[in-house]
Amino acid sequence: MGRYLSSMLEQKGYQVIIFSRNKKESAGHIQIAHWDPEKEEIDIQALSLVDAMINLAGAGVADKRWTDRYKQEIINSRVAATHFLIGRLKQYAPNCKTYISSSATGIYGPDRTGSQAFTETDPPYHDFLADVCKQWEAAALEAVPDYRTVILRLGIVLGKESGALPQLAGPMNLGVVPILGNGQQMVSWIHVEDVAALMLYALERDQIAGIYNAVAPGVVSHKTLMKTIAAAKGGLKIPVPVPSFVLRIIMGESSIEVLKSCTASSDKIKKEGFSFRFETIQAAMKNLVS
Repeated sequence: MGRYLSSMLEQKGYQVIIFSRNKKESAGHIQIAHWDPEKEEIDIQALSLVDAMINLAGAGVADKRWTDRYKQEIINSRVAATHFLIGRLKQYAPNCKTYISSSATGIYGPDRTGSQAFTETDPPYHDFLADVCKQWEAAALEAVPDYRTVILRLGIVLGKESGALPQLAGPMNLGVVPILGNGQQMVSWIHVEDVAALMLYALERDQIAGIYNAVAPGVVSHKTLMKTIAAAKGGLKIPVPVPSFVLRIIMGESSIEVLKSCTASSDKIKKEGFSFRFETIQAAMKNLVS
């Protein structure tokens, strides 16, 4: 997401500063500044230049098995890091006016029988990921008295280079289409370009503030998602069911997230005037897989 967003910002003439724990030299027009929230370190000089902060930091939820140690890393990389960042912004970034934070649709939990799509006013669920999101958003809302604050609850972000799509599409190179669980679980997704465009849209419009679902309008079932990826890749692909109990053995507690049905609404951000480039999974896959 950061790469796409940085590119869009540069194209529009913004000066981009990337705060990273990797001590790299700045390249081109993009400045790389050091920060390490665990050590409570940040480049104060770079921070003093900030007009708006977009916080995408957080350990990957699906990167590792959810051991107690990794679950704590997931929490700290979002909640503690956000507390640290906002505190330093208030101290050293006098020109900052806007704070944009990512969150996740995992805050809603599973779809309820007979209910409509989740909206931003629905209460949080009670499981690990929902509790993380609740703490994460509470930390981000500490910025409200000082900055226009926007929180984007991301669905499954689909991009070529990393994230969910390469993991989902990988087995298809062997001619199989894994269908996880019963395949009927609904997937709230968004194309990575639309994520970046939505963040840019929120950055440039002062009327946008508060919490928004960042999901495409065309929510689909997992089975439809997998079949659409397979069709875009072409060639013979054989559907192979992967039972829920097998996923639980392989993935442990995190299997809850791939088996969970979550239908989130994009109506609120659309009413603010934002237009998705990729509204349907077919359009997204044609762009990403071709």
